Parts: sequence; C-alpha cells; structure tokens
Amino acid sequence: MRTDDAVAAGISVGWGCVVAVGAYAVVRAIQFFVYPAPNPVTLVWSAHAGFFWRCWTCAYAGGIAAFVAFVAGRGRSERVVRGLPQAVAIAAILLALQTAFFP
Repeated sequence: MRTDDAVAAGISVGWGCVVAVGAYAVVRAIQFFVYPAPNPVTLVWSAHAGFFWRCWTCAYAGGIAAFVAFVAGRGRSERVVRGLPQAVAIAAILLALQTAFFP
C-alpha cells in the first residue's frame, strides 16, 4: 500500500466515524418524534431492538461516507482533512443536543 493510500484510508476512517456519530444523533431525534417509546411496564417482549438497528444503520452510513472520503482523498488529502475539525464539532454538538433534549 502506498503512503498516499494509507493516509487516505486513515482520513476516511475519521470521516466515517464522524458521520456515524452525527447520523446517530439525527436518527435518534427523528425516531423520538416518529416512533415514541412504549411504556416499559406494559411491554413484555419486543422483536425490534431500536438501539441495535439505529447503531447498525448509522454504522452503514459511516461506512458509505468513509468510502466516499477515501475516493475523494486519494491524492488530495489536504482538501479532505480541512473540513474534518468542523465536522467533529458539528457531530459533537448534534450528539449533545440529542442527548439533552431527546433521550
């Protein structure tokens, strides 16, 4: 593996993680309104584990973003890295807002 490809792979993993975290916050906020949680006292068993599927859906979205970042970052890594700190801040803010208002 060339050095440029290794750098692009590392950057793409970072982008994938950031997109997965941001997507989780957005999906959880949407599900808070669309699918309100049932009362745990009345719920005996459920075949659908919301947290499990939400995590896998957001991991899938992060994987797609990582692939796009890898393709975009090959040979132009400085352009792809430039937006990463802002994306981390946005994902952190989204997650903090989701945690505070839509538990």
